[in-house]
Amino acid sequence: MQITDPIADMLTRIRNASAAKHSTVDIPASNMKKAIAEILLQEGYIKNYQLINDGIQGVIKVTLKYNGTEKAISGLRRVSKPGLRVYAGADELPYVLRGLGVAIISTSKGIMTDKKARVANVGGEVLAFVW
Repeated sequence: MQITDPIADMLTRIRNASAAKHSTVDIPASNMKKAIAEILLQEGYIKNYQLINDGIQGVIKVTLKYNGTEKAISGLRRVSKPGLRVYAGADELPYVLRGLGVAIISTSKGIMTDKKARVANVGGEVLAFVW
């Protein structure tokens, strides 16, 4: 099955699994999804992720994080979509919840958070907001 927006599919799978209180969720792998999973891990939104090679495309097994009964990810939103790309310069990168959340940015230096993009003074495509 062809998915037109694989990043939105990844975020929706994580959002749905978190709402259903699942411990893990399987996502078809790609390099961009691995980078997003790495950012979610570094920022403390997920416990861990594991790359599973199935001989075809591979699978990313994401272990979700909960604080007691409360989910660590309270919100995920895709910003830049295939029909409407959203770009931001280095001086106009968005703040999520006044700095409490994270914006995931695809820059010329790789995929990074809005905080790291400000330090590196680069802009790019605003992929998603996580809070």
